[in-house]
Amino acid sequence: MQSTQKVKIMKARYDWRSTKRWFRYKYLLLLRAKGGPSMVARGFSVGLFVEMFTLPTAGFAFVLIFPLVYLLRANFAAALIGFVFGKVIYIPMSILNKQVGEALVPKHFKYYLIHHLPHLLSNIIRSGLDLIVGGMVVGLVLGLVAYFPVMLLLKYHTNRRKEKRRLRKDQLTSSETNE
Repeated sequence: MQSTQKVKIMKARYDWRSTKRWFRYKYLLLLRAKGGPSMVARGFSVGLFVEMFTLPTAGFAFVLIFPLVYLLRANFAAALIGFVFGKVIYIPMSILNKQVGEALVPKHFKYYLIHHLPHLLSNIIRSGLDLIVGGMVVGLVLGLVAYFPVMLLLKYHTNRRKEKRRLRKDQLTSSETNE
């Protein structure tokens, strides 16, 4: 009977090539975005900026990506990539964020906020105000600094692609004229 027969159902193996191909496709879409390299670089910078103060705000700052991308006419996918890149570099940058925040936030202001806010908010302020303020300043500087290299790399890639297309077109026209 069938119960005695062992029916092997092979589980379909996952095709990693399709995943690699999908990522390559998304990468090419990003490189060829309609707004050009500056739009993609702006998106990357927005994501990096927002990530620098997301952790102390318990992830609420992530919501800022949406209006900033819209207002700055940036690329949303690039903003998410910048956000992820910011997550990678956040731990070493948090030390700098804390130092900058301590230098910028006056001590008496912090104590004033703690005594005049509800208990829940005062706990958040006590532990993260320096990180939030420092993260905003450092994130802004990082975003501005990252904008230019990203834009230049994207322009370089675009120009290289255009040059290859021009050379291919010249080869085709020269081979047609020789015939």
